[in-house]
Amino acid sequence: MGNIKRRRASYAAAIAAATALLLTACGGSSTSGTPTAADTSAAFPTSGSGEVHLYNWTDYIDPEQLTAFTAETGIKVILDTFDSNETLLAKLQSGATGYDVVVPSDYMVAQMIELNLLQKVEPATFPNGKNIKPNLLNDIYWDAGRHYSAPWMYGTTGIACNTTAEPKCANIKSWHDYFTAGLPKMDSLKDQVEVVSAALRATGVAPADLCTTDKSKYAAAADLLKGFKPAVIDSDSGIERVIAGTSNVRHAWNGSTHRMKDKVPGVEYIYPSEGLNLWADNLVVPVGAPNLDNAKIFINWMMDPAHAGAESNFSGYDNGITGSDAFMSDSLKSDPAVVVPADKTALISAVPPCGQDARDLYTQVFTTWLGEQN
Repeated sequence: MGNIKRRRASYAAAIAAATALLLTACGGSSTSGTPTAADTSAAFPTSGSGEVHLYNWTDYIDPEQLTAFTAETGIKVILDTFDSNETLLAKLQSGATGYDVVVPSDYMVAQMIELNLLQKVEPATFPNGKNIKPNLLNDIYWDAGRHYSAPWMYGTTGIACNTTAEPKCANIKSWHDYFTAGLPKMDSLKDQVEVVSAALRATGVAPADLCTTDKSKYAAAADLLKGFKPAVIDSDSGIERVIAGTSNVRHAWNGSTHRMKDKVPGVEYIYPSEGLNLWADNLVVPVGAPNLDNAKIFINWMMDPAHAGAESNFSGYDNGITGSDAFMSDSLKSDPAVVVPADKTALISAVPPCGQDARDLYTQVFTTWLGEQN
């Protein structure tokens, strides 16, 4: 019973976090509170040298920003990339200690804290910690008070549809439609949380029950996925495939869809009727980081409103930094893929912070589905 209560409390906190994110769309601030970061400027490293090793999602940081960071600080950024939270977790659990900053999503931050994989560096006390949107400081389930994590980008996961190249994809209104459409040139993310939660939604599981341990519900999701054989299953290079015309329908993040729309006017972002996940990515420092001061300098630099706004313009997502909207493009701030329309907000719920039993069931469904593709 205690575990059930904790799961329900975690989900309630996740919903609160989702609401907070929606209320701060495109750089706006909230009046729900103010950061209480202490003045630690005397202790904060003011200069650095050498390198900072960053492990980030593919195509998720502006190369020009990295050049500017190096020019300003003297610290060279060594970038390595991953394609899913689970890949990141496996890398750290395997004993990799060469990274200074990594970029996990909300639920993965919570797991990594539980597994003692992260350093408690207190980003809210950094000089630019004052710029964290107030309701993204304490009203988050994965790291209330921001003791381990600083905000990066946040967004939703829905469906990208090139209605010009594939008019039939305009008929997709739900996850069930997507999984059963059988259209050519369909892609899927290689992300077990996103794929399995979408399949659970498509088979009737309510958002509040996405961490269920009822095996019959996973069996129904697996049965639906069995008939879903997309041309490509990959979290990388989806933007390029849609632009090139080799993919017309894609399980997609909203920011990547914004970038597709910029090059392909026929692309639309679909909010599935069963609902969709809202997620928030974060900058954290793993245990064993060899360049701790440089990691702090890097994270603090990225919490500057001008830098956060530039990163949003590059990535296509909103961010967690107050004042960044002044530096964000009008096309970003007016895109319904990025700014959730009022009639779609009820469809949004946070990525579920599941317990280990549910995570194991997600893994089982996903790996079985991958194995059936050949």
